[in-house]
Amino acid sequence: MTGDALAPLIGFDDFMQVDIRIGQIVVAEAFPEARKPAYKLAIDFGPQIGVKRSSAQITHHYTLEELHGRKVAAVVNFPPRQIGPVMSEVLTLGFPDADGHVVLVGVDRDLPLGGRLY
Repeated sequence: MTGDALAPLIGFDDFMQVDIRIGQIVVAEAFPEARKPAYKLAIDFGPQIGVKRSSAQITHHYTLEELHGRKVAAVVNFPPRQIGPVMSEVLTLGFPDADGHVVLVGVDRDLPLGGRLY
């Protein structure tokens, strides 16, 4: 799905199959091998899930320095996906701004790592 098209209606049980958790970025690194500008992230989801890797095309709005310690939302139950030389284990979530650049989904309170979206 791309753009502004609405996805088909789903039931609540379908939604609950998507496991979205809050995590904290513990490592953010340049990813010069990526086809599109991106960073390599290590995100801590707490003791139950642990630290997972992700590739995120967020270079337009974020510097590496400001990402460290930032809380982000991610889908943690997709199968790992090879992104160039990096195995991405989670999908870090964001919304497009008016120009299509990704703005990360975050939270406005300090939450325990690994909390599930519902």
